[in-house]
Parts: sequence; structure tokens; C-alpha cells
Amino acid sequence: MDRRTFLQATAATAAIATTSSSSADEPNPVADLTERLNPTIQHAREVALSILKPSPADLQHGLELHADSVVFDSYGFSPRSAIDGDAMKALVEEGGSNAEIKDLREEMSMTRCAIDPVEQAEYHAAWKASGVTCVFQNAGEEGQDPGRLLKRLARFTFVTDAMKDFITKAVVPEDVLDAKRNGRHCLYLTGNGVPLAQEWNTVPEELSYVRIFYQLGIRMMHLTYQRRNMIGDGCGETSNAGLSDFGRAAVAEMNRIGVIPDCAHSGWQTSLEAAKVSSKPVVASHTVAGAIYPHIRSKPDDVLKAIVDSGGFAGICCIPRYLRGAGNIGVLLDHIDYVAKTFGVDHVAIGTDVAYTSQNFAAESKKVPSTGKKRADFRSLWPKDDYVTTQDARNSVAWTNWPLFTVGLVQRGYTDDDIRKIIGGNVLRVAKESVQN
Repeated sequence: MDRRTFLQATAATAAIATTSSSSADEPNPVADLTERLNPTIQHAREVALSILKPSPADLQHGLELHADSVVFDSYGFSPRSAIDGDAMKALVEEGGSNAEIKDLREEMSMTRCAIDPVEQAEYHAAWKASGVTCVFQNAGEEGQDPGRLLKRLARFTFVTDAMKDFITKAVVPEDVLDAKRNGRHCLYLTGNGVPLAQEWNTVPEELSYVRIFYQLGIRMMHLTYQRRNMIGDGCGETSNAGLSDFGRAAVAEMNRIGVIPDCAHSGWQTSLEAAKVSSKPVVASHTVAGAIYPHIRSKPDDVLKAIVDSGGFAGICCIPRYLRGAGNIGVLLDHIDYVAKTFGVDHVAIGTDVAYTSQNFAAESKKVPSTGKKRADFRSLWPKDDYVTTQDARNSVAWTNWPLFTVGLVQRGYTDDDIRKIIGGNVLRVAKESVQN
């Protein structure tokens, strides 16, 4: 997009914000999406607009539709705060262990929005610009240990308790609709692992924590995360052995309790078998279409069909490395198109798997001394990959560009009803169908 065309598009966006409300005293949801954007959010918008090149009519319609809709990110992260660099520096200089340093860094990024006025302002600004109603929030560190899984769950419980006038914890699907009606935001929590007792005496005893974590607010769980566990093979395993007998029991227990089985990080055979044995919808909350690019984090057509047959959905993520090609917003829409046209518009969503990060993050991080090189976590070991992600690609699929995902769907000819399904309705449907009987 040349400068003249871009200026026309951004002028149209400003005009929408000015004219969408009939009175200056009335709330103007489109204005939240387009006005007073900080430089980080504005730059990401400009990059995405230069790729999409929407007409003024498509831009206007897409923004208005986005502002009016329940937008439910099928897997992602609420905005991340900057760390307190001085506190982190003090911990490093005191000789804090790698585990302590990692834990404090994570806690700060997830909770300072609730206690620091500057970070809270950033948090509010990102939510408003995104137009997102609810995020299926990563609220459990990847693994099966209940103690490990509790940490993130506690942090997001703290945030929603402390900021309930702005963001709440959704416990049932109706809470998401209530948040939209009242101009708030909410988090639906996913555990990133099935909590296991690790005693291995009886199957019911081993799975007893599934109900406990459900009672704490977890509504979706990863069956595996990259590596093999007792449930099945993760997507990073070369063996692709599938779901274990214990894994079948785990899926059945999740169905019984009301927890959505998520195979986003599971191997293809594990994903296929989980979808086939489940009595309720199974999802791949943040993935891509393997027919476009067969990365290990993608799902090929036979797996997608099994997920669809279970009543679930594939949430297309915003990771350029998995999208491939240019890895930008246009390719994101290509993956959505593929799933929608091959398997039906009722079975595709957007699970961004990316987060907005505070503008203050870099400056605060510079205060912290280096702790040296560390080994890669076993759970995250990946096959060698020479793909180079560009900054423009990342910016184009930034979390705060959610409104432009809707604009892109308008450009591609989807009806309003179908767009509402893709940007939130399908996730809400699965949440309702998964509720405990």
C-alpha cells in the first residue's frame, strides 16, 4: 500500500470513530478500536492495513461488526506487563536460582497490571484496542504436576479478583455474554496440562485432580505438550504412537467433568484418537491447516475431520513460523479459509497464541544482569527449522490487530453471521456443549 492509499484508509478509520455514534455522549465501541492507540499498537495496525488494503466500506463494516460481536480468542494471553527491572536486578545480584528468576519474571508479567498504575493503563489500552471480549487464557505452566499448574492459575485468579470492574473470570459461558453486555472483558481458563497425582495406584485416583482444577476454574486442558506423557504422544515426538489406554480414561473423565480436551500440542495420531473416543467436542485451540503447511503443530485433514466430527473446532494461530509463506495476516486468513471451506464455517476459530507486551518491557529488562546461557527446556525441543520470521509478519498478526482479522474476513466475502461464528461464536458453542451434565 502506498502512502496516499494508506492515509485514505486511516482517515476512513478515524471518520468511523467520529460518526459511528449518534451522539457525543453515547458510548462509541468503534472509537475504542481506533482512537488513542499508542505507538506500538498503531504501528502494528499500519503494517496489517498495508497488507490487507481494505476499501473504506469493508474497513467500516468490519470494525463495526467487530465492535458489536462477542469476540472469543480460542487460546491466548491477556496483555503482558513489563517486569520491575530493579526488583529483578536485586534478585539476580542476591544469587537467586534460575527457577526463582524465571518464576518472578513470569509473575510480574502476569500480575503487575493489577498493582502498577502505568502497567494497568497499558493493559486497559490493549484490551480496548483489540475489541476482544474473552480469551481462553493460558493459566497453567505446561506439564502434569498440580503444583506447577497452580502457579499461573493463581496469578490470573489474582488479576481477575483485583480488577473485577474491568476483567472477570468466566466460570460458565453465560459469563462471557454478560461481560459483553456490560462492557467488560473476561478470561476463560485453560490449564495447559491434565493435572495428575503421579501416584499411579488407580485410574480414578490418578485423575482426581481434574475435578479439583475444574472447581478452581479450568475449562480446557492440553492432553500433551510437545513430548510424550502417560496420556499420549506430543507433537514433538517422532514416534506418533497415539493415545494410551490411560489417555482414553483421561478424555472420558474430562468429558464427565466438563473440561474441553485440547490436542493443539498433541501428535497427529493422539489428536485423531482423542477426537474419535471423546463423547464431547475436542479442539485444537491454536493450530494451523496442515494441508497448507505440514508443521508438527499443524493438523492434517484426517485429524481436522475427526475434530469436526466430534463437534469441535480448529483455532488458527498467529505464529508466522506455523503459518509459513509470508507468515502474515493474509496467510492467517488463508488458513481460516481452508478450514472453513473444507470442513464448514462452524468448525474454525482464531486462537492467537500471541500476547501484547507492554511498551515498557524493553527498558525494564535492560536493568537486569544476564544470567548466562541456559539449556533448552526438554518439553520445547523442536526439529531444526530454517524459517526466518520477519518483524512485519509478527506485527501484522499482533494481538491488538484482532479488529483487522474481522475486516479481513469481510474482505473475503464471509457473511456477518459466519464471521460472528469464526471470531467467537464457535468457541462459545463448544464451551456450552462441554458444560457438565
